Amino acid sequence: MTDYGHQLRFGIFPAPAAGTEHQLLELAQLADVRGLELFSVQDHPYQARHLDAWTLLAVVAARTSQLTVAPNVANLPLRQPVVLARSAATLDRLTGGRVELGLGAGAFWDAIVAAGGQRRTPRQAVDALVEAIAVIRSVWSGTGTVRVDGEHYRVHGLHAGPTPAHPVPIWLGAYGPRMLRVTGRLADAWIPSMGYTRLEDLSGMNDQIDAAAASAGRSSADIRRMYNLSGRFGTGAGFLEGAPREWAEQLAALALDEGISDFVLGTDDADDVRRFADEVAPAVRDLVAAERDLVAAGVEPVEGAPAETDVRRPHAAGSTAFPLAVVATRDDGSRLADGPDADQWDESTRPSVAHDPATPYTPEQQAAAQHLIDVHDALRSELAQLRDVVAQVRHGLTDVGAARSVLNTMTLRQNSWTLGAYCASYCRIVTGHHALEDRSVFPHLRAAEPAIAPVIDRLEQEHHVIAGVLEDVDRALVALVEDATRFGDLQDAMDLLTDTLLSHLAYEERELSHPLAAHGFY
Repeated sequence: MTDYGHQLRFGIFPAPAAGTEHQLLELAQLADVRGLELFSVQDHPYQARHLDAWTLLAVVAARTSQLTVAPNVANLPLRQPVVLARSAATLDRLTGGRVELGLGAGAFWDAIVAAGGQRRTPRQAVDALVEAIAVIRSVWSGTGTVRVDGEHYRVHGLHAGPTPAHPVPIWLGAYGPRMLRVTGRLADAWIPSMGYTRLEDLSGMNDQIDAAAASAGRSSADIRRMYNLSGRFGTGAGFLEGAPREWAEQLAALALDEGISDFVLGTDDADDVRRFADEVAPAVRDLVAAERDLVAAGVEPVEGAPAETDVRRPHAAGSTAFPLAVVATRDDGSRLADGPDADQWDESTRPSVAHDPATPYTPEQQAAAQHLIDVHDALRSELAQLRDVVAQVRHGLTDVGAARSVLNTMTLRQNSWTLGAYCASYCRIVTGHHALEDRSVFPHLRAAEPAIAPVIDRLEQEHHVIAGVLEDVDRALVALVEDATRFGDLQDAMDLLTDTLLSHLAYEERELSHPLAAHGFY
């Protein structure tokens, strides 16, 4: 088993077909709102039926708030490394660190030559890739001058910069032994595709990357393992041909057995994106988290047990169940908002059901409770980012003077629109999370533990209240776009959203951690 312990990420890999511009942008926005992390496109500059990859990625990044964008992979023979480095760094700075860079040594040489590129042998193509990585990382360093004396790229006396907003990872699309060795020595991630790499070949290719990493003094965990997927939801028995739950089990096995942490689905279908984001990705995360918790607790599968069973044994004697170790986030009672609405989250009015803190739960059960907190932590992080954006816009508004040019006024207006897009995206995420609980988790818990029905009732009521607060944020945003002096209304709405959401999440964790550990999500 090879699990490098990386955080899982999920994304999409649509075809950048000319004529589908609006659908592509809608697909990217759907992926963003549904919580996927990656949006990538292939890069074939000689292909007349394709949109330019970098231009498309830049617009996608501007239309979304969370997605990391990347070429999958950039066609190095037609992308000069200095220009490529500066393009990636610029977009990374403009997006606040949402760019990664996939590189390919090149293929389809007749088409490359037709577009003005040089034909290279396989050895020359790999040599050029190694040189290009040195050029790109030297440009990104932002210090001194770039000097690379290569056979294919010679850069002398160029000032380094600009630096990207964060250390931009370089992915390599690698298949042959030499490219795999280069991946182990130099890359931050490996991204093969299902169409070119069979599942049974992944282990051997991983071994080659690991050996090269060790020879270069690197850890195997320094290289993320990614996989471009192709499949269809249905009733088939093959890999990625069944229902979402079967997809989740198959992808979790890849994560745990082959170390794959990034799953990028090739699709142009919005329904597939929804299923992948709403059903597959969360289930994979749960399965992998549960298995990792078992390993951390010293538990391993019973050898010879059927794959569909969950029979496990401890490494040492004793029960694998233990009192709930999940710690609910505490509401310290501090509030930002004033007025009558600020008092509606009175703890004394909230029902509560006591649970025995000594009740033992297995690692899988503990993982169910922890998953709720993990989801909530993501919402808290997004709320903090949202407040930061509001603070930045407010700072910009206070700097406006009578002498400011029309351009600066337009920039402020753009900041307001950007803030609106960010807020709207976040509000949809929160609403979607609550809708999932209302329609699925809560009915299950009501049936499994009737005593907590008053708690569920209160949580559902609070969901409706929070929905109203989110609408107030929307209205304040519209008012701000129309009248930049009404920033106070938005700040008040944001303060109330902060109070209500943080208080609600803490209450939910406190009351539902034990029931979720005991009964799961469904």
